[in-house]
Amino acid sequence: MKTYHDLAGDGGSNIIAQVVSQREKLRSRLDKIKHKISLMSGKGGVGKSSITANMAACLADRGYRVGILDADLNGPSIGHLLGVGNDRKLTIDENGVAPGVGAMGIKFMSMDMLLPTPDSPVMWTEEAGGTAAWVSTMESTALRELLMDTQWGELDYLLIDMPPGSDRIDNVRDLIPELEGVVEITIPSPVSQHIVSKSITKNSKMGVPIIGLVENMATYVCPHCEQEGKLFEGEDVRKLAQSKEIPFIGKIPFDTRISRKTASGTLFYAENKESVTGKAIAAAVDNILKFIDKNSKR
Repeated sequence: MKTYHDLAGDGGSNIIAQVVSQREKLRSRLDKIKHKISLMSGKGGVGKSSITANMAACLADRGYRVGILDADLNGPSIGHLLGVGNDRKLTIDENGVAPGVGAMGIKFMSMDMLLPTPDSPVMWTEEAGGTAAWVSTMESTALRELLMDTQWGELDYLLIDMPPGSDRIDNVRDLIPELEGVVEITIPSPVSQHIVSKSITKNSKMGVPIIGLVENMATYVCPHCEQEGKLFEGEDVRKLAQSKEIPFIGKIPFDTRISRKTASGTLFYAENKESVTGKAIAAAVDNILKFIDKNSKR
């Protein structure tokens, strides 16, 4: 039996050419997208996907061509938020996979579109004994394929809705070296701020540009009278931004309508941009665009 060291070259597998081809294909997709931004948090339950979808709606409302990559492979929700169910059939040709198109013409790709039924979980191995390292490798491969095989076309902005935790940003940076920055999202609760603080610290040490910190669910807004009240007790999130020396770019009140489908099937922002929460989303987007304008080379 021959060992790996006995084989000449790649043993006929042509693996090097395959890797080069994949890189070129991914690069050709990404080169058509002007700006790539990740939205992340150290933990779940902060409303990150809703904020991502509504920021995309704000950008689309201003005439930008926008796409969302749902990088939360195990808990995808972007398709649902954009009004597209996972019963949509994928269209595949020699050029790749056509993305979903949701409210306001926002393109997206999500693991939800690949699952057989609405309640199907993502199973990375047939057996429960799959190691964490193996699962992580498969997640990274799946993310690469979602990026590489999707026909994104020409986009001004690709927003990447990250899963909970700070470790997945490593995979995204490997795939998108030109990632322009991350938006960190927290809620006012001390636990959320404690965990997002770790995410900020890691990104800073890795040299990941941090666009700024957004405080979601900062207050509660009555959808009928627009009066605000406190939702959580906690330290001022501005103090966290100051201590980490990053910009505080948004304070977004919680409006119960933000997670519901509107009568027309579009997003909250599209029909409520003059509301307190709608204006807060727009203000946060303004700050993101200022960062891009100041730091972008494109």
